[in-house]
Amino acid sequence: MKENKNDIKPIQGWRLKLHDIIFEADTSAGKAFDVALLIFILASVIIVMLDSVKSINVKIGEFLLIAEWFFTILFTIEYILRIITTGKPSKYIFSFFGVIDFLAVIPTYLSLILVGSHYLVVIRVLRLLRIFRVLKLVRFIGASNYLMISLKESRHKIGVFLGAVFTIVVIMGSLMYLIEGPETGFTSIPRSIYWAIVTLTTVGYGDIAPGTVFGQAIASMIMILGYSIIAVPTGILTVEMTKVKKQITNTQVCSNCNLGNHDDDAVYCKNCGTKLRC
Repeated sequence: MKENKNDIKPIQGWRLKLHDIIFEADTSAGKAFDVALLIFILASVIIVMLDSVKSINVKIGEFLLIAEWFFTILFTIEYILRIITTGKPSKYIFSFFGVIDFLAVIPTYLSLILVGSHYLVVIRVLRLLRIFRVLKLVRFIGASNYLMISLKESRHKIGVFLGAVFTIVVIMGSLMYLIEGPETGFTSIPRSIYWAIVTLTTVGYGDIAPGTVFGQAIASMIMILGYSIIAVPTGILTVEMTKVKKQITNTQVCSNCNLGNHDDDAVYCKNCGTKLRC
């Protein structure tokens, strides 16, 4: 049964106040919270980096460990508060930032079981993406949303294009394996396909090179083809971007479903119908 927008009960009281502080950047409290969060994120990443340096680890390893657990506990509390203060926790948990926030805390806990896994907390640096909301860089938010919409609209065309490229490298790789053989480094079809990918993308590591005239001729064709292929996805994306006329620049986040990127003049959430706190 489809959810009736009129039956939705938005969060209220202290949860709503915390939501405004944690999720919004329009208020002074919300901006202060996000700025402090970014500082903590940056500090925690620096701690992990310093911990990986053996000479530093020997001197202040114990301090770095305590600091790492301090930040982990801090981010864990923040993650739990984000879940509590949203009307639909699953929307946040499985959102892009929700997944990043979870991955930012879990490695330290995993280090109790898997030695060395705590270094994965450097993924916290991805949380710095929140700086777009904090500093109110609306122009950049609009541009990023504009690009994301264009990528979404062109995903099928790009998928077909990548399928065609995959077919080409498989055929060319297999052909080079038959022509060149193990004597010149084409020891298997997968290795030959690897060579075809490297050549098609014009990277050219040089670890494998054709030795026969016929093989060199095919390699030349693949190189020329590579230059033309590079332009295809750019053209597809450009066409889609011209179709996307309306840029969404509003930073308002719905307190119920946690959806952002509403129109500038939006009063209600376009997903669940909850009234926005404009």
